[in-house]
Amino acid sequence: MHGEVRLKSFTADPEALADYAPLTSEDGSRSFEVQITGAIKGGFAARLSGVRSKEDADALRGTRLFAPRDRLPSLPDDEFYHADLIGLAVYDTGGAELGRIKAVLNHGAADLLELHLPGSSKTVLLPFTHAAVPTVDLAAGRIVADPPEGLFD
Repeated sequence: MHGEVRLKSFTADPEALADYAPLTSEDGSRSFEVQITGAIKGGFAARLSGVRSKEDADALRGTRLFAPRDRLPSLPDDEFYHADLIGLAVYDTGGAELGRIKAVLNHGAADLLELHLPGSSKTVLLPFTHAAVPTVDLAAGRIVADPPEGLFD
């Protein structure tokens, strides 16, 4: 148990977490190989390379670890990784910029794109449905939206 950590997995298949290793810290300064040692309440017990003591493990408490983008599986054409959407510009069907994606939220029913409006501190929640967002062009870094009536009033 010396140096074991608790990991919460946010992958589609939680147990596949180790397959995406090495995992890196948010700033990319640290990298870890992962060996899952068992399931525990709320996640997994794991050993991380370079973490050999309880003190090493405690120092990582609250650290978010990320999988390299190129290790993630390809998605079908109508599915997207949240990280690929955040920061994209959103335009209406006439070409006017509506805002930039600040976050992708899900409160149960469907995903919502939180848009930061240009020249404002306000945000708007745009339903991430095919009707409201007919075009996602990751290569061009833009989204075309046909927002519901009154959303931007």
